[in-house]
Amino acid sequence: MNPKPLHLESRCIHGGQRPDPTTGAVMPPIYTSSTFIQESPGVHKGFEYSRSHNVTRFALERCLANLESTGLTEEEDRTQGGFAFASGLAAIATCLELLDAGQTVMCMDDVYGGTNRLLQRVRQRSQGLKVVFVDMSDTAALERAAQACKPQMIWAETPTNPTLKVVDIDAVARVGRAHGAITVVDNTFASPILQRPLECGIDIVMHSTTKYLGGHSDVIGGCLVTSRRDLAEKLRFMQNAIGSVMGPFDAYLTLRGAKTLAIRMKQHCESAQKIAQWLTTQPAVKTVVYPGLASHPQHALAARQMRMNGVPAFGGMITIHLHGGIAESRKFLERVHLFALAESLGGVESLIEHPAIMTHASVPTAEREALGIMDSLVRLSVGIENTEDLIADLAQAFA
Repeated sequence: MNPKPLHLESRCIHGGQRPDPTTGAVMPPIYTSSTFIQESPGVHKGFEYSRSHNVTRFALERCLANLESTGLTEEEDRTQGGFAFASGLAAIATCLELLDAGQTVMCMDDVYGGTNRLLQRVRQRSQGLKVVFVDMSDTAALERAAQACKPQMIWAETPTNPTLKVVDIDAVARVGRAHGAITVVDNTFASPILQRPLECGIDIVMHSTTKYLGGHSDVIGGCLVTSRRDLAEKLRFMQNAIGSVMGPFDAYLTLRGAKTLAIRMKQHCESAQKIAQWLTTQPAVKTVVYPGLASHPQHALAARQMRMNGVPAFGGMITIHLHGGIAESRKFLERVHLFALAESLGGVESLIEHPAIMTHASVPTAEREALGIMDSLVRLSVGIENTEDLIADLAQAFA
């Protein structure tokens, strides 16, 4: 008789994990050895060289695979379809190696600035990729574009960074199957607690583990997770061949962060909902963009797609447009105290930033403006501090 499947809160702590077989340690040790002894050439205990095999990294990769529900066994893939990298961009770069030179990537128009830069300024030149940007929050536009460009890969991000558009993951999976394209979803903003795209038929999920999965702004990393055995085999080869793997110390810190992911996401979501509603009452704020507000264009989709324990939950990211321009934005951002003016997101501490100058400065100005990333736009990453304290900080900055 199979045991009852664990809830996500328990999977964060126990998913893909087992006590150390030598000592019984409940946390995987940090294995720093770069190489492993062989009894005879090719005869070893399953570990040869740490770029290829590392016990600490494997523990994290199995945890991520469990959280994203790959369904693969260790017999099918050693880490059940999970792969950890030195950064989110290292994960993206490795994923793009699944494509041959000259093939087409259809990408969400509003994505992390680093993703845009890698595609447009690196891989179009070095790999000859054809990159087609589409507003995938419009499902009809997604279908038309796929019919026109016949992509080999569809790259979606939802909610998007920084305008918080929401993409129908089921529709992306359906369109990908219809055209034989590999579908990838950047799930960084939602985390596996709110969204598990593999369960919707997506082929690969990507995370910047620097953000919610690590959760403490103290470690850089990225991951790819797949439920397809054929893609797992290819990604394992690419991960080893390219070599941009996550180190054991970073894997340990990320795994430690993942254990509190569920409880942190609960507070992120609760606080962000209250703060977003409060922001709608502020005279200095022209527009509040948050998937949990009824005013969000894809609110109904977000409520169906982003859920915690069956209840709609909309994440910890808020975007606002202030009245005025760069001068007003600077004045506001220079006055916050509890919100740290810094890049990144998803940590226990609240962060605030100006995408046009900071995280998305590498996106060409005309493209930024077409996406609505203006000088008046400010992005908030709501942490897990007391909600009233966070509101008070914003209130004094507006004052």
